[in-house]
Amino acid sequence: MGFRLSHLSLALSFVALALAGVAIYRNTYEAMIMNNGSLLQNVSPNFDSLESGVASILTLNNKKRNSDKYLRQQLTPEACVFSAVRGVVDSAIDAETRMGASLIRLHFHDCFVDGCDGGILLDDINGTFTGEQNSPPNANSARGYEVIAQAKQSVIDTCPNISVSCADILAIAARDSVVKLGGQTYNVALGRSDARTANFTGALTQLPAPFDNLTVQIQKFSDKNFTLREMVALAGAHTVGFARCSTVCTSGNVNPAAQLQCNCSATLTDSDLQQLDTTPSMFDKVYYDDLNNNQGIMFSDQVLTGDATTAGFVTDYSNDVSVFLGDFAAAMIKMGDLPPSAGAQLEIRDVCSRVNPTSVASM
Repeated sequence: MGFRLSHLSLALSFVALALAGVAIYRNTYEAMIMNNGSLLQNVSPNFDSLESGVASILTLNNKKRNSDKYLRQQLTPEACVFSAVRGVVDSAIDAETRMGASLIRLHFHDCFVDGCDGGILLDDINGTFTGEQNSPPNANSARGYEVIAQAKQSVIDTCPNISVSCADILAIAARDSVVKLGGQTYNVALGRSDARTANFTGALTQLPAPFDNLTVQIQKFSDKNFTLREMVALAGAHTVGFARCSTVCTSGNVNPAAQLQCNCSATLTDSDLQQLDTTPSMFDKVYYDDLNNNQGIMFSDQVLTGDATTAGFVTDYSNDVSVFLGDFAAAMIKMGDLPPSAGAQLEIRDVCSRVNPTSVASM
């Protein structure tokens, strides 16, 4: 008798657990309906019995596996684009944290050469076209092109009939990388266009270089209408990421007092890397702390402490990370608004690495 009662009690316990699970799911389902009535518009689960409730749960779980694309299509066009790009960027950084710093740098190297026009994304065409990718500041250094290509394709696949430039995708990817690594978010406006050409020489002359002294840096940033404070804030992008050992071990590029991880006496390869501050995966203020301790890696970084004005900004950011994050976000918005060169031929590229077929002749 006692044996039967214990089995009956156990059976009733299982039933109670199942009913509780259905109740929880029903509450969740009803909340989803209230928040987004269209999400489950075509699903009508019947919770009148345990059997039908369990069947509905299985149905909804199956639908969830394919819901990401559906959800994006229910967003506003702009929100759909942001969601599509963010998904690709987050996955890329999850796979390789360093990619976040690379995408920020790629956006910077695009905008600083003739404005935010996607020019850096154009592949060379042998004997016909030489772009920016193999200009010395970018060759074997700028990276993340494949992530931008994937983000572009994600927008095409999940946000139909929305035309978004590759320059816009670069800007979104940089912002999402800042946030993913711990920085402050900021608004990215859409509406940029892609240039039908690029500027090999412009990449060489317009981009700040690791060997630039303070005077040269100030002039290059002034040419883009940046203040000294904005220049020091944007330099803080070096709080994440790495430099190649072949760069830091070149005389004139490195702060002589910096404690390097690179073995500069060894044969250098592209895979040898030097972190740019002591927390290369975190968007924090450690870069400025290092500068104040004379441990900035690049020569162009450490010289920021050699002038009273720029040194004051370094100290401000070292003392209060929130001040740095806010100023960096504002400076990134301003940089993302740098216009293409006057008279540039523009389009919205179908593929980020090449101009649209109708415009090949114009190159």
